[in-house]
Amino acid sequence: MILAGGLARRMGGGDKPMRTIAGRPILAHVIHRFAPQCAGVILNANGDPERFSGFDLPVVADNVEGHPGPLAGILAALDWTAEHRPDAKWVVSVAGDCPFLPRDLVARLGAARDAEDADLAVAASGERTHPPIGLWKVALRGALREALVGEELRKIDRWTARYRLATVSWPAEPVDPFFNANTVEDLADAEALAQQTAD
Repeated sequence: MILAGGLARRMGGGDKPMRTIAGRPILAHVIHRFAPQCAGVILNANGDPERFSGFDLPVVADNVEGHPGPLAGILAALDWTAEHRPDAKWVVSVAGDCPFLPRDLVARLGAARDAEDADLAVAASGERTHPPIGLWKVALRGALREALVGEELRKIDRWTARYRLATVSWPAEPVDPFFNANTVEDLADAEALAQQTAD
């Protein structure tokens, strides 16, 4: 699942994943790196889904009111998976503004989950964890809904702290694979980085 529902306040609004680097929308870069690792891909986004029609992916809106953040997107993906892909036990989430995702993301998250007998797994690079980029157990969707709606919990790491969590780290040099474009200045940096990571 690609989280594409952010409000992009630091860029003046709009859809960050639709901003372009190296001549393509950031979202196209994300899909290019992420889709080969998965049995299927969905987008989590609110508002008119037609704006993503060119990507030919299911668009799944939050099913919790009030734009409570990425945990709501994760819950929406878990609920969608339980309904449409009942054979799937796990969902991987990535941010829609991370154009340089590692090509071994899903494999390494899954391997760490198995090796550590973990309930969840998240990605890290350098000294930072990236809570929206993780591996989530579909069976935990009821507990997540209770945390979001009943407790009004909003921070991913506060929720993951309740479970056995595997953290998988990637090097942040020469290019941080979890670089994300939050500002207009970041877009300029991404253009330069794209030259180093050209596919």
